[in-house]
Amino acid sequence: MITKTLRTGHVGLSVTDLDRSLAFYRDVLGFTVAGEGKEGDSRFAFLGDGERLLLTLWEQAGRSFDPSRAGLHHLAFEADSVERVREYETALKAYGADFAHDGLVAHREGSASGGIFFHDPDGTRLEISVPTGAEEAPAPSETAPTCGFF
Repeated sequence: MITKTLRTGHVGLSVTDLDRSLAFYRDVLGFTVAGEGKEGDSRFAFLGDGERLLLTLWEQAGRSFDPSRAGLHHLAFEADSVERVREYETALKAYGADFAHDGLVAHREGSASGGIFFHDPDGTRLEISVPTGAEEAPAPSETAPTCGFF
């Protein structure tokens, strides 16, 4: 099957204010800026982990994220430990990020995987999770996936 050769390369997000979004993704989430540019009146930035491109920001949106429109539902990042997720949670709370759930939550009732769910400055839904270590965390819903309706 041909899809077995595909992997996510990077994700591009439209933002309303590149400077504000850069501050969030760079200063709060720790992405490194691999490059910035301008084409006419449009600005963009390439963000990564120091080795590879992970995210591009395009200052072209006229308004914030709208979850009722077709397109991106949420963007999920995977951390290497529950402790690291909690470090991000602390940084995001200090920043004043809007959280969808209170603290670390399991992906579903009894799941070992889980994370934190929040919004970027334009309201884009984000998740930082781990595949294991969230066994003791509550699940916000008994039936719906935690990453679903927020």
